[in-house]
Amino acid sequence: MSSDNPSALIIGCGVIGTACAHYLVEAGFRVTMIDAQGFGQGCSQANCGLICPSHVLPLAEPGAVWRALFGMLQPNAPLRIKLRLDPQLAAWFLRFAWRCNRRDMLEAGRHRQALLQSSLHLYGELREEVPLDCQWRQRGLLFAYQSEAELERYAETDQLLREYFDEPASRHDGGAVRQIEPALKPGLAGGWYYESDAHLRPEQLLASWRRGLEGRGVKIRENCELRDFAERSGRANSAVTSEGDLAADVFVVATGAWTPQLHRPLGCRVPIQPGKGYSITTSSPKPSPTVPLIFPECKVAVTPFEADFRLGSTMEFAGYDTSLNPQRLELLRRGAERFLEAPYGDEERDRWYGWRPMTFDGLPIIDRSPRFDNVWIAAGHNMLGLSMAPATGKLVAELVTGSPPHVTPEPFRLR
Repeated sequence: MSSDNPSALIIGCGVIGTACAHYLVEAGFRVTMIDAQGFGQGCSQANCGLICPSHVLPLAEPGAVWRALFGMLQPNAPLRIKLRLDPQLAAWFLRFAWRCNRRDMLEAGRHRQALLQSSLHLYGELREEVPLDCQWRQRGLLFAYQSEAELERYAETDQLLREYFDEPASRHDGGAVRQIEPALKPGLAGGWYYESDAHLRPEQLLASWRRGLEGRGVKIRENCELRDFAERSGRANSAVTSEGDLAADVFVVATGAWTPQLHRPLGCRVPIQPGKGYSITTSSPKPSPTVPLIFPECKVAVTPFEADFRLGSTMEFAGYDTSLNPQRLELLRRGAERFLEAPYGDEERDRWYGWRPMTFDGLPIIDRSPRFDNVWIAAGHNMLGLSMAPATGKLVAELVTGSPPHVTPEPFRLR
């Protein structure tokens, strides 16, 4: 690495790549960003915008294997797995199944929490420094239930989160849940409320962060695809792209669910599977919720924005399928109808899908490529890219510069 004004090339212009660019600029790097599509596309574009330190537990938990098997047999289940011959998917699920136990779940939760708590704090700094114009609201997150049995079953999870993570929720039975969110239907069993969670408009976050980066000299090249790295003396000398070679001292690959397709340039197979999620954005219904909601019984999330309203979630392991499945979108609508007085607005403004980068243990990968010591990977944030982005970007900059890391990096190693 050159001693004066070192250069960095970020491959991937989603929220993780953007956070890496920000903190590398802070560390004195000249930064260029490239993306095979456009800035802020992919899974960073139209997700539900939740910043949720409450989500410390990974998908790999006791009982998750049976739910996955059920999803293989039920095409309309919130978790769906498309049956196909795919050795990488099979290997991923075997490793996932091995982690579905209490010990590994709690271990992953501790490391996820470090990134989640750090990011919540860093967002406060970023909103002042950049500044970020993103409709930030810290109104909490409410889990609402129809079933008394499911409401009561969550008490075990709440006790676990209290005991091991100091992340308690307040319980609200029956009609008391409508005191937090009056837009809910009467007659629900109740809910669990996390006061410290927040939400934002992801499209606006990326747009305002881009303006801040470009104002600090960051160059952004869209429709520029990485094909390989050129090597010199055992280090990557330049990125070979569809738009020519781009030289840099350091390279960061932050390509989310697409990262496994870069196994040749990276010199390894990255254990990420694309988990397809959907969202529908409409005009604000009347009455509109003011608090973000999750309906665990149907796996639907609801986020209110200033003038819009978004329904999202479901999980579909169908490879890199580019179809917009209307049945999955209908699941979102039907789920909202069970819980809300007005489940969506009159005007539909967007239908969207994106591939979440799912790792088998629920932990992101933040590590060097085994092929080059100046190529770093920052990917695999599952459903928490927005929630973990600032801490990930800061950690990448610390690892690149050799500074003391603010969170322990070992749990996020590629191995």
